[in-house]
This record gives sequence, C-alpha cells and structure tokens, in this order.
Amino acid sequence: MPAFAALAAVALTAAAAVPTAGDGRGGPRADGPVLDQGTTLYVDPDSTTAQAATGLTGQAQADALALAEIPTAVWFTGGSPSEVRREVRDLVRDADKAGDVPVLVAYNLPFRDCSQYSAGGAGSAEEYRRWVRALAQGIGNRDAVVVLEPDGLGIIPWYTTVEGVQEWCQPAEADPATAADERFAMLRYAVDVLGKNARTAVYLDGTHSGWLNVGDITDRLLRAGVQDADGFYLNASNYQYTANLVHYGTWISSCIAYVTEVTPGDYAGCGNQYWSGGPANDWTGVALSQLGEWSDTAPEPELNTAGVSSRYAASLGDVEPTTHFVVDTSRNGQGPWDASGETYSDPETWCNPPERGLGLRPTTDTGNELVDAYLWIKVPGESDGRCLRGTAGPEDPERGMVDPAAGQWFPEQARELIELAVPPL
Repeated sequence: MPAFAALAAVALTAAAAVPTAGDGRGGPRADGPVLDQGTTLYVDPDSTTAQAATGLTGQAQADALALAEIPTAVWFTGGSPSEVRREVRDLVRDADKAGDVPVLVAYNLPFRDCSQYSAGGAGSAEEYRRWVRALAQGIGNRDAVVVLEPDGLGIIPWYTTVEGVQEWCQPAEADPATAADERFAMLRYAVDVLGKNARTAVYLDGTHSGWLNVGDITDRLLRAGVQDADGFYLNASNYQYTANLVHYGTWISSCIAYVTEVTPGDYAGCGNQYWSGGPANDWTGVALSQLGEWSDTAPEPELNTAGVSSRYAASLGDVEPTTHFVVDTSRNGQGPWDASGETYSDPETWCNPPERGLGLRPTTDTGNELVDAYLWIKVPGESDGRCLRGTAGPEDPERGMVDPAAGQWFPEQARELIELAVPPL
C-alpha cells in the first residue's frame, strides 16, 4: 500500500473505535468514554430553538419545531457564577435522567470575538476563572461535553503567530505585553478545572479548514493544553465541507504527533491546506480550494490531498496520530459560500451566507477512529449577526434586509437550511 494510502486508511476509513477520551490525562476513563459509538446526545426541550418557536406561526414555527427535535449544543455566554452553576446543573441533571449526554458551549472569555458581532465576555481573567469553576461545579459527576470558547484560539488579542506574524485583533483595553499569554493561561485553567470532572469531555478550538494553517493551529492548541483535554473541535458556526474538515483535523492530529514525538517544535514541517506538495505528487503542490470536497483521489489538483497525506505518512513513520476531534456539521451541507463573483469589499462569507444547508445530523457513529462525533455546535436558524459585507448598511445587501443580531432567530435562514439540507431533513 502506498504511504499516503496507509495514512488515509488509518485516519479516514477505520472502523469506529472507543475514543480514548482523556489521552492527555494518562489513558481512557476508568468508567468508559463520555462519547462512544453508543452515546445518545441530549435534546433540550427548553432550547433557544424551542423558545423561538413559541413566538412564530405558520411555516416559520414548523421549521423551528423541526430543528428543536435535533440534538444541538446549549450555549452559556455569561451570567454570574451562581447563575451559570444553577443553569448548567439543571441541564445536565435533566440529560442524565434521560440517559443522554448534553453538549455545552462555554463562551465567556474576556475580549470574546475581539469585540465584534459576538462581543462580550468576562471582565477579567479572575472573573473568568470564577465563572469556569461554577460551570464545572454545575456539571459535577454527570456526563457532559464542553466545547470550550469558539474562536478562543482563532482570534487572540495581541497575538504573534508561530511564523512571527502580528495578528489584527488589537483591542486598546488589553495589554499588548500580556493579553495573548493570559488567553492561553485562561484556556489551560478551564481545561484543568473541567477535566477534574471524571465525566466531562473537553474540546478546544481548532478553527476550520479555511482558516489557520495546520502548523499555526497546532502550536496554539498545544499552548492551550490540548494534551490535557479530550481533543479539539472544528468548524464551529462555519460552513466548511465535512470531508475537508476530517482531512484538516487528521493533519492537525498528525502535526501534534510530529512536533511532540518526532521533530519537537518543527511546526513548519507540518503539511497544510495552503500547499499540497508531498511524495505522492512529486512535491508539486497547490493551495487547496474550500469550494469542493477534498480527497486523496480527486482529479483536480486543488482538491487532491494525496500530497499532504503522503507527507505525514513519511514524516511520522510508525508514530500514529492520537488526538481526537469533533466536527460542527450544523450548517455545512452545501459547503461554504462562493462569493468570488460578488463586488463587496468584504463579503463576510462566514456571516449568514445565502443558500446554505443543514449538514450531517449529530451522531457519535462516525466510522472514524479520530472523529469522536459530528455535532451541531452552532444553533442552526440563529443569526451570525447584522452582516453588512463592507457596505454602510443598515441592510444586508445580499439578502435585502436587516439581519437579526447575533444569536437571534432568523426565520429566512432556517427555511434555507432545511430546504437545502444534505442529507435531506
């Protein structure tokens, strides 16, 4: 078997195995993994989707009710420690009674979203630590999956990447000398506190296949404590194809193995989506396109991953990737929006793009050794924000209307997601 095919066979087509949740904590959980092939995910009867349905009528209400029947993450975005402790306790208690596992999103870091559409978060690192402790206390010894801080590693205040690039998020209120280190310290603290709960699975932000290159996000994940977590998550609130995300996640897991076990610190040696060269294509790489599904056999060079896969097979040798991940498939049925024909100065392809569809339904039966679950992390039907696409607004020029604020119900988008679902709803 060619080297690249051997890696693909291990990473992409292996039968589902019991995830070793907590690999970084010294092995499998004594009483079994939180997520395995038999896990059923919890449907919250009091979800924001169900609540939205009560204020709607006709088709819009029917759409919300249909989506409310599918397991979707519950977001915790603030509140006092006592409030979050109580709300989390109630959720996990109800899920435990049902025999299901709830998915929680913790979204309260200081300088969340760099004060953009989803601005907010705790006022200080100490306030955040108190909030995290309360969240962990609310979970206690019951089963729960925690998706920790979407964009928490993709958008870091005053951050210089492993390649030496100063990033754009530079809030005036944050100290340039300490803000990035504080972000990593807060995430490590959250991983540690939540990880002390024997039945809590914790996943860190791995961004997505159209964003950070593999070496960059691997460095960030390691600095945030991924080896002490259960893994990382991909595509939260985004639209990238599942096939591409599985390749990307497998490469991140491979890069983690490479820079920690083979050639320590060689992040530049990790193959990535922005140059696909490797032994399988005689190192004649191109940038991979987000606008089609990747595979090791695709005839189009911009969709063919054999070069990168063979590069990891050669560099890893007998070392196998072991860091697990989960994928948000809530809105990626049609893949990302191709805005190349548009004239917007900033098309904001991530912000309520038109004509997208629901993706794979949430499941832990992924058929892949490294993928613990396909989850609906973003609540489908809730707006990404008031998208202006580089215009003065107030309307979203792509939709001809003012989009609801971030997190508010968006009936028009919910209808699109259902109509264009892949597979059909």
